[in-house]
Amino acid sequence: MAILRKLNHILLFLLVLTFCAIWYSTISKAPALKEHEGKHLILSLEEEEEEVIPVVICAASGRMGATIAAINSIYSNTNANVLFYIIGLKNSLVHIRKWIEETQLSEIQFKIVEFNPMVLKGKIRHDAAFPELLQPLNFVRFYLPLLTSEHEKVIYLDDDVIVLGDIQELYNTKISTGHIAAFSDDCDLPSLQDVIARVGIQNTYMGFLDYRKKTVQKLGISPSTCSFNPGVFVANMTEWRQQHITKKLEKWMKKNVEENLYSSTIGGGVSTPPMLIVFHGKYSVIPPAWHIRHLGLSPDDQLSQDVVQDAKLLHWNGRFKPWKTPCSHYKLWEKWFIPDPTGKFRIRRI
Repeated sequence: MAILRKLNHILLFLLVLTFCAIWYSTISKAPALKEHEGKHLILSLEEEEEEVIPVVICAASGRMGATIAAINSIYSNTNANVLFYIIGLKNSLVHIRKWIEETQLSEIQFKIVEFNPMVLKGKIRHDAAFPELLQPLNFVRFYLPLLTSEHEKVIYLDDDVIVLGDIQELYNTKISTGHIAAFSDDCDLPSLQDVIARVGIQNTYMGFLDYRKKTVQKLGISPSTCSFNPGVFVANMTEWRQQHITKKLEKWMKKNVEENLYSSTIGGGVSTPPMLIVFHGKYSVIPPAWHIRHLGLSPDDQLSQDVVQDAKLLHWNGRFKPWKTPCSHYKLWEKWFIPDPTGKFRIRRI
């Protein structure tokens, strides 16, 4: 019995030894992972997990300094993985690339995209009184899915902004189910009500659409409905495509050409009214601090220190731009400006 037990122990030991030999042989034949390959694998996984934040901003000839200042303010105030889509006309693309590559912005991730103004043919009424409002780049925001095809969510910014907060926070703005984008309501700025009243800023649909026209009346939108500002918004590209937003915007552009439903003399621009119509009831709201605007409507009005201190984004919409004089709060903008290495763009100060 003792001999049999001893024999079993020997057989078990041999079985274990055989298994270990087979296991070792298999491992030793596996290709070794070199040190640098291992590091590359780790970096690749980290890069795949890091979310890209696409930011669309235009670079118009004559005001590229605004684009540069806006980009610099975003890049300097976040650790997020931002990808800038810089949209321009053919004559400005070389200039903006040179400005970026020859300054401290050379490390940003960016794509320069040419916008073809021919897509606007037959969709814009000529307006001799406000020709600057008919510039093709004012309508870039209508064509976001064509410019940023691979992204689920996109931030659009006018060039005359400075971002003081972390752009990740704006990107994280919740867009409700079925909504296409998140904008700032024009009734959400109690701190600026004095300026609004003094300057006569429009903040309802009545200020943008001609309610004498039957086509406008048939929309069923109350003229006292609060408007929104399309200079800063976060868009859900999936909803945008599924709801055919670009086609709907183009439809209202064509209708305006035929019926003069809105004009720059009414709402101060012709790119806002189509958005007010198409996005009505289909947008969420950006936190007020993420769009402190109207800084360019008066050269004298100053925001209170409390408003400036809490602001995440400042917007100089209006005639008085911070790269010109006179202008309010221009020092807040100038902090982020990077001089043009070509010398073509210069700040104009008296």
